[in-house]
Amino acid sequence: MTTVYVGVGELAATNNPNEVIKTMALGSCVGVIVVSPLQKIAGLLHIALPESSINQKLSKLRPGMFADTGIPRLLEAIKQKGYDGKNRLIVKLAGGASIMDPNNTFNIGKRNVLAARKILWAYRLGAMAEDVGLSFSRTVSVDPVSGKVLISSPGRGEWEL
Repeated sequence: MTTVYVGVGELAATNNPNEVIKTMALGSCVGVIVVSPLQKIAGLLHIALPESSINQKLSKLRPGMFADTGIPRLLEAIKQKGYDGKNRLIVKLAGGASIMDPNNTFNIGKRNVLAARKILWAYRLGAMAEDVGLSFSRTVSVDPVSGKVLISSPGRGEWEL
């Protein structure tokens, strides 16, 4: 089994039964996971910020950094892997924690989650499951064959979303 790693502001999609997609260190960042269980296609996006309007230049260079530019790219990436638009998509969200912001001054995690939901709703998609908020970092992996999304965090173990 090969692991495809997704860094901050990156995304990946696969229909390869021998690949798993994984992202690490989802603190205030949000992982958007999209799976087509019938077609055995999975995609994962690692969002760092809610809106590209804060940096248009960066949004063109790395659209995955932002919810409003990254989610459309993720959906396009799964289409390129063979998603036909007819079968059901399962969407899940992870991350969006409040890390190093004990007074919730910036609320980046919460804002990222809300932005992801808003963009997904514009595509008539909603998260079937979420593991968001609180104050710990998450690592997420998705298997296109089983559709399983596994989350782990130091000192908390591993669980399925």
